Amino acid sequence: MGGMARDSRELGGAWARFQTISYGEPSADLAPFVARYWSVCWDLRDQPPYRQLIVPYPNVHLTFTTGQPSTVTGVPRRRVVKVLAGQGRVLGVAFRPGCFRPWLGRSVATITDRVLAEPFAWLPGRGVVPDREEVEELLRAHRPPRDPTAEAVADLVERIAGDPELTRVDSVAALHGTSVRGLQRLFAEYVGIGPKWVIRRYRLREITERLAAGGPVDWAGLAAELGYADQAHLVRDFRAMVGETPTWYAQRY
Repeated sequence: MGGMARDSRELGGAWARFQTISYGEPSADLAPFVARYWSVCWDLRDQPPYRQLIVPYPNVHLTFTTGQPSTVTGVPRRRVVKVLAGQGRVLGVAFRPGCFRPWLGRSVATITDRVLAEPFAWLPGRGVVPDREEVEELLRAHRPPRDPTAEAVADLVERIAGDPELTRVDSVAALHGTSVRGLQRLFAEYVGIGPKWVIRRYRLREITERLAAGGPVDWAGLAAELGYADQAHLVRDFRAMVGETPTWYAQRY
């Protein structure tokens, strides 16, 4: 991949010249379900389309995009590329990992790697991008009862995200007081993807944080710290999930 011609707008944060990304926190009553809101506005009317890399996390997203139907996107196993063209806006709701299960009413694994168009009858019509307050009113009016298991799973994923020493599924299972198999079933039902994937995703995030901090990276030491046998395995996993090597990805930012 390093030998391919590269869009100069990917480098050094140049993408920020034609798009604006913002985030918002949910109201307290929706916080058990929603991790955050996000919005992207872009203007490429005088430029060719742009291939936007989206790296995967274990969140289900509800999105509203200019000129398109509303969608629910399950957890993607690998990176996704969205093509931005012309002028537009998208508003998204990132649900807490595990906490879309009460809305879906079935195993979240049934929508992994899938996009559902116009998933709920109560959502606004095609192409309408509501503001955040309108989205909150809709969610509030149609929210399901709180699910203690979903919230416990979300808390467990947050624990994985925040503890770099959690690198093994059996360690996470012990934290939750269940077997490895039990944890795998729980994550399939509520998160939509296995605990090994979730652990790996958040440990790979450590790489991007080190790169963002600047300075040299001790790759062999970082691989050992994150539970990898060697540097080659770490880079292979990163490329498989993100689609780029760590240094190639770092050039974006």
